[in-house]
Amino acid sequence: MGEYASAVDEQVIRRLQQESLNSGRPSGRPLSSFVQDRSIALRATPNEGVRGSSIRGSSIRGSSMGLLYNECVKRIVKAACPHDCPDACGVLITVEDGRATKTQGDPEHPVTRGFLCAKVAKYLDRVYSPERVLYPMRRMAAKGPRAGEPSALTQPRSFAPPGRTRASAPTQAGAPLTWQRISWDEALDEITSRFRAITAEFGSEAILPYSYGGTLGTLNSASMDRRFFHRLGASQLDRTICLTAGEAGLKSVLGVKLGTEPEQFRHSKYIIAWASNIHGNNVHLWPFITEARRNGAKLVVIDPYRTRTADCADWYLPINPGSDAALALGMMHVIIGENRHDADYVAKYTLGFEQLREKVKEYPPERVAQWTGISAADICRLAREYATTRPAVIRLNYGVQRSERGGMATRAIVMLPCITGSWKELGGGLQMSLSGAVDLNSEALKRPDLMRTALGREARTINMVKLGRVLNTLNDPPIKALFVYNCNPAAVCPEHNEVVRGLLRPDLFTVVHEQFFTDTTDYADIVLPATTFFEQKDLQKAYGHYYLQVSNQAIAPLGECRPNLEVFRALAERMGFEDECFRETVDEMIDLALDSTDAWLEGLNRERLEQGQVRINFASLASSGEAAELRSAGQPGAAVPTQAEPFLPFAHGNFRTPSGKAELYSEALKVQGLDPVADFKPPSESRHGKNGDGFPLELLARKADNFLNSTFSNLPTVQEMEVPGLLEISADDARARGIIDGNQVRVFNRRGEMLLRARIDGKVQPGVVSARLNWAKLTPGFQSINALTSEKLSDMGNSATFYSVLVEVELAKPGISGQGPVVSGQ
Repeated sequence: MGEYASAVDEQVIRRLQQESLNSGRPSGRPLSSFVQDRSIALRATPNEGVRGSSIRGSSIRGSSMGLLYNECVKRIVKAACPHDCPDACGVLITVEDGRATKTQGDPEHPVTRGFLCAKVAKYLDRVYSPERVLYPMRRMAAKGPRAGEPSALTQPRSFAPPGRTRASAPTQAGAPLTWQRISWDEALDEITSRFRAITAEFGSEAILPYSYGGTLGTLNSASMDRRFFHRLGASQLDRTICLTAGEAGLKSVLGVKLGTEPEQFRHSKYIIAWASNIHGNNVHLWPFITEARRNGAKLVVIDPYRTRTADCADWYLPINPGSDAALALGMMHVIIGENRHDADYVAKYTLGFEQLREKVKEYPPERVAQWTGISAADICRLAREYATTRPAVIRLNYGVQRSERGGMATRAIVMLPCITGSWKELGGGLQMSLSGAVDLNSEALKRPDLMRTALGREARTINMVKLGRVLNTLNDPPIKALFVYNCNPAAVCPEHNEVVRGLLRPDLFTVVHEQFFTDTTDYADIVLPATTFFEQKDLQKAYGHYYLQVSNQAIAPLGECRPNLEVFRALAERMGFEDECFRETVDEMIDLALDSTDAWLEGLNRERLEQGQVRINFASLASSGEAAELRSAGQPGAAVPTQAEPFLPFAHGNFRTPSGKAELYSEALKVQGLDPVADFKPPSESRHGKNGDGFPLELLARKADNFLNSTFSNLPTVQEMEVPGLLEISADDARARGIIDGNQVRVFNRRGEMLLRARIDGKVQPGVVSARLNWAKLTPGFQSINALTSEKLSDMGNSATFYSVLVEVELAKPGISGQGPVVSGQ
């Protein structure tokens, strides 16, 4: 790919590669001890493939890798990480004697470049963990975590064979029996029998699927599962818990989720990491930033928490939570007021600039400083440096939009490169999500038309953020069955105590398809064993770069584990659904996904993607009339004539809004009752809001650097890199409450409480406290930090507002257990 794809800083790459390789084997005991017999890993013959499983219906259909399971051959399998991360890394899995023995980053992947994050580098520990759920299980005792149950983090589980039970607490006299191992046939029959009974009494919409980003693989995240629940006539789930406010804000300006590709950051001279902990959670972008800084670029970090990235920055600006829109509007006040905007770009490619000019007059730096906590002088300096240092790029992440006003905040920030014309330049622009580049044939994968077969209409839609309220108060019909996969709602949903109260309902039939016993399996009636990405094939796209690939299956499923796709195929068969789509193989479904009208997928087929990552076919633009016109005028960038050149999506406009321009004024927002330009209103639950309720501290329920949401948090080798159960508090706020470092403290508001250990380390400003999102299993009383968060929805996109939360903190009284209102079904 020529100079454009030349090596990033080799010293950084070598160091990260070595760290990755050092992490790539299981710790503490030899690898062979993980896979000693068929009860741990099925070792199929070359001709068996994954059909080595003897359980009916458990074979994985459609693998094209004929020698995939030849245990006599050492081979390297090309796969892709499916976890909810922008990097979507290329992964090389070494397989010997049917076992995965090594993982490493794919050195041929232009973004992965041979190294993995610390989490995935330890993925063998996850695949071969003694804590894996390997067989279908039926609950034999009351729902809820049990005080006497051995810790899932310290004691291996030994499950009894079918027909026998396993004591949940062998060290506690009289402990109840919790789980009975059952066959897949028994599990599927029980699930379908309950579904039929619920449908007969309450209607099919009394059944609710609940899933999110446990895998972003195209097939196992949203294909056969959607077909099944659509055909069943179950309630639909509005999957808004993470990003929909930001998506709505971004698209309200640009019309599409596109932006600056990571390889271009090396050309930047001014980089703003806005609520983006690149060094911790977007590590494959970091080498490009390092190279840019070696060439003179400046890195500015805007974040209410002093992250790893902030520690490395040239300039760190701590901002009050939820005030990002005010800062962006204040910057535009300076840029426009001092005529530092790109008048030519604005005139050609934007709509509503005059309305924006008038709006930002309401946001002088002195006023913005009161909201943001950033001085007026620093606001002016930031605006001037950003507008005059070229090229300038913003890496905007999703923390900004997890606020009550998160959609508008995103919208205001996305306007910045539109008024400065940064989109014109290599290394300029903004990156939030690039997932709009791949328009797969999702309609054919999900088959929403099947709802009409079941109901004669579309099913009702339920917002996943409101799970607690839905389980406890929804009627007509009430939710009587919950099927959870790719998600851990007992850990990640807001208003944890309400969620748990709903999950404890004895009349709620809950099925969880999981790799491990999680917070949510504590409330399940049936637990089904799930595969990891080592054990399944899928199509993987990214939201942090422009590469697509097939993730090939490396090993046979452990125990009796099955991928999502096969579970829902088997359920459809049990329910008697005869639609042809339930018989499509994995390969047929990948082919179907790629059978799209999107020109950027032209020439990309499964066989090619099985060999490794392929850049989206931006060269297809070269045949368009607009592209030809631009080339004849000597204007590069809007069209990419060869795959060797960078993609500048908005260098010459090409916005996918109704007007075809960057919409600084939006009629669609006006219709929704929102400001059609942009505005700032303090979140109602914030220091400047109206609903303080006497709770003075703003809580940041942050994601841990070394976990991925709640994923990986159960692995001892990953836990070593995190200290769970901490509350970070400023020295001023601690002193005012008589708290010293290491004290046990009670964190509480009207929704709940939990016990944590105080950490005074200078990471947060006065008025702000921070705690990490973990498994509730890692905290006293099985409480999640989400016991404190609100189910209130954002201004745009109906998303979660995890960062609009007020709390109080006090020294814990001796003898407090830390238990919240509800922890057990007894």
